[in-house]
Amino acid sequence: MGKPTPRELRRAVLLTGASRGIGEACALRLDELGFAVFAGVRRAADGEALRRKGSPGITPVILDVADAASIASAAAAVAGIVGEAGLAGLVNNAGISIAGPLEFLSLGQLRDQFEVNVIGLVAVTQAFLPLVRQGSGRIVNMASMEGRVAMPFVGPYCASKFAVEALTNSLRMELESWSIPVSVIEPGIVATSLMERSLEAAEEAVKELPERAHELYDPAIAAAREAADRLGRHTVPVELVVRAVVHALTARKPKARYVVGQDARFMEFLSRLLPDRLCNWIILRQMGLPTRPLYS
Repeated sequence: MGKPTPRELRRAVLLTGASRGIGEACALRLDELGFAVFAGVRRAADGEALRRKGSPGITPVILDVADAASIASAAAAVAGIVGEAGLAGLVNNAGISIAGPLEFLSLGQLRDQFEVNVIGLVAVTQAFLPLVRQGSGRIVNMASMEGRVAMPFVGPYCASKFAVEALTNSLRMELESWSIPVSVIEPGIVATSLMERSLEAAEEAVKELPERAHELYDPAIAAAREAADRLGRHTVPVELVVRAVVHALTARKPKARYVVGQDARFMEFLSRLLPDRLCNWIILRQMGLPTRPLYS
């Protein structure tokens, strides 16, 4: 890894999940703004591809958030470069999405979901927090509108993002004594290739379900798939998410929470003002899924 200039060292940021989607877009924008971007990727080829799109200010770092040795190695490498300047920011963006009816979800799948989205986030934060404190930096965690309102057939993903919300709130209070801002980003459905891959992964997961699961859930899963296709035509531009991340890292008074996109704001409205049963009923109706009479 090349050594950044002193000016860049004062504005160094570590970003996980930078090989594609929101992470890639954030890395490139932060690079444009003059940050020294340590871009966490799992494959060297992804890091080189990202660097070709940006400038020498992007330093790829092999970082698998589900691998303790990988995290420790990345933290040591970054510390060796930034030295006493520390980090101006840590952006926990890496994540996966596992779908399927909870009745037939394997516990291994559930563990995988939490290992990346929750345990991995905490592990990376623990490893890099000393550098963030040293650099009087900030922490930004990527959650989702589904971290406020759960949806059917993506229970593992929703649960992991609910956990990210809680962890972010706790961490913000714990770090108040050091004036380290901790923000959470809550995007709606974002227009990236990652969304397409998530849908493809969900399709493959459904194919692996046992016959009884298909008997019970196929009509509902088909309706949910159609709803996802409809929502996919009204996605949030990735630039809006990038703008929120940049604000969280650079504003004099960053927000605790950034709700990004009309769909996310609608979900926030539902979660704050409506009873759970009414909220569930609206979601099911919007998705074309079976509902009981609301007040039967």
